Amino acid sequence: MSGRVLIAGVGNIFLGDDGFGVEVARRLAAAGLPDWVHVVDYGIRGMHLAYDLANGYESAILVDATPRGGAPGTIYVIEPDLTGVAAGAGENAGLTDNPMFNAHGMQPDVVFGMLGVLDAGGRQILVVGCEPASVDYGIGLSQPVADAVGQAVRVVRDLIAAAEAGEDHRLVTKEWSHVPRHSG
Repeated sequence: MSGRVLIAGVGNIFLGDDGFGVEVARRLAAAGLPDWVHVVDYGIRGMHLAYDLANGYESAILVDATPRGGAPGTIYVIEPDLTGVAAGAGENAGLTDNPMFNAHGMQPDVVFGMLGVLDAGGRQILVVGCEPASVDYGIGLSQPVADAVGQAVRVVRDLIAAAEAGEDHRLVTKEWSHVPRHSG
């Protein structure tokens, strides 16, 4: 099906704010999105995500904790530079024979590299990220990140609505960030 979009919630729920993407995916799964949009909680299953991306999705929105130096809870929309992700790029980068490579890990750079190995480098990928307050061991989001979950859901829904308005369901992005307002 042309124009299929995957929304991938990623992160480790046992590392505090790293569970942000998983929580956003949980909320989006119940949001009544168009049938050409699929929401999946990948947790830390990076290889599963790479294989799914290579299996017919033209675009993806990865939702994850994204440390960029902003205030905790800041939401970012990022279009990563994937120009190096061409056929075989991951293999040339040594990903397939790297002893440190973890097939159960969720390192986005490795997932992007695997797209090259799987001949799936032409995918459009956006990252809806949230500035974490803490990724220490522990279950549960910090207050600023928990407060940002609803904003991230709105951002993803806005991206999908904009894609729905286009003929090819291509995701539309711009430089954007939302800095949360906190009292005290």
